[in-house]
Amino acid sequence: MEKRFKVLMINGSPRKSGNITLAFSEMKTVFDGLNVEYEDIRLGNKIIRGCLACETCRSTGKCVIDDVVNEIAVKFEQADGLVIGSPVYYGSANGTLMSALQRLFYSIHFDTSLKVGASVVSARRSGCTATFDELNKFFTLSNMPVATSQYWNNIYGWDPGEGIEDDEGRQVMRVLARNMVFLMESIALGKEKNGLPDTEDRVWTNFTRQ
Repeated sequence: MEKRFKVLMINGSPRKSGNITLAFSEMKTVFDGLNVEYEDIRLGNKIIRGCLACETCRSTGKCVIDDVVNEIAVKFEQADGLVIGSPVYYGSANGTLMSALQRLFYSIHFDTSLKVGASVVSARRSGCTATFDELNKFFTLSNMPVATSQYWNNIYGWDPGEGIEDDEGRQVMRVLARNMVFLMESIALGKEKNGLPDTEDRVWTNFTRQ
């Protein structure tokens, strides 16, 4: 049976069997049941440098550093939804993941409007909501609807796989996946019936005086 939608899942944890992997597995179970295609890419174990501020991407539509970020961009363009997951590092997202996301979202030229975004966060104790907000900003800056759950998209655990004991967190991930699919379905039906929302020429305001 042909898959209805495609979701790209970016795992910012360096741990192969960490709690973000566990959270993603709960979402994948739902995606499988709802006939949704997904691809999971783990970035936390890669060496990815930050943006060079060279502005080359303004003319090329891709990052001048030709690494996995440009590979992800191709997959992102083809996807209907994007899930970003990160463990909490000092109240923030994994630095490798952030370097990749900043370069990705800044360099791409294709329209991300109405692709559905969702962020997932794991921590031993605190910092989840700050990291959750940090990751969601990529979506809200890109005209992407943000999928939510019945609680913040957090799962708790310190050791790899310890999140299996967080029954509420695992349920949150399953609800998130169902809501994400519902949003993708609703957007597809809306496009078919009503087309896309009207757009305006982009206005840029720099807060400087000459």
